Amino acid sequence: MSLRQTVRTPLHYLNSTLKGWALHTQEYFRLLGRALHGAISRPFYRGDLVVQMDVIGVGSIGIVLLTGLFTGMVLALQSAVEMKQFGATIYIGRLVGASTVRELGPVLTALMVTGRAGSGMAAEIGAMKVTEQVDALYTMSVDPVRKLVVPRFVAAILCLPLLTVITDVVAILGGMLIAVVKLDLTVDLYMRSVYLTLAETGFMFRYIPVDLFAGLLKPVFFGAIIAITGCYFGLKTSGGTEGVGRAATRAVVTTSIFILATDYFLTQVLIALLIE
Repeated sequence: MSLRQTVRTPLHYLNSTLKGWALHTQEYFRLLGRALHGAISRPFYRGDLVVQMDVIGVGSIGIVLLTGLFTGMVLALQSAVEMKQFGATIYIGRLVGASTVRELGPVLTALMVTGRAGSGMAAEIGAMKVTEQVDALYTMSVDPVRKLVVPRFVAAILCLPLLTVITDVVAILGGMLIAVVKLDLTVDLYMRSVYLTLAETGFMFRYIPVDLFAGLLKPVFFGAIIAITGCYFGLKTSGGTEGVGRAATRAVVTTSIFILATDYFLTQVLIALLIE
């Protein structure tokens, strides 16, 4: 064997890396397509859906409440420092309401659920993969995607907007607490300011502020990303218990990056379609 055949150049590594990324991208979107098809066709495992809604939705309420409360309080407290210089503390409600509903609520909720539920999906399915339970489903003529992925996929899509609403409400209340206690604003003035900033961009379906609609549309995409990414890395797990840990870590990191990138592109699209 010649030296030319044994030495791998940087181009070989680049070529193999790009091929690996392309393969992972293809398999990722293939899993997404199968999940979408499974969500609208039979058989559907309703019992598993209820269980996953409890795990993803109900189980995340505690961390969502704390996240929303302290985010709203910190946002109001930090903003007040600068706004006091211009005598504009009466606009604290506008800042907290707009920032929370448009960006912080959806993104922080998705990141918290990723850390709690997304890693759990990857670890649970990864453990089933390395113990050959996934292969056992094939032998029983059960599609693992329909059984394991679809219930998590649908549950995440349904639960993320509801959890985001909780985050938004609690964050606004947290900001109100700071506004009343620290800035001597009235509850009525603060809440009126929040309402006005949401109403500025108009309403959809006559009753839903555009900002609120946009802020609740993002979690639908974030929920899909959390479920598909967690399940994808779970199904690709190998290497025993160490592999399960690696799968959970990769799922959280990758999902977080996808959420932040998707948030940017969705914001661009929503501004162009709904606000401008």
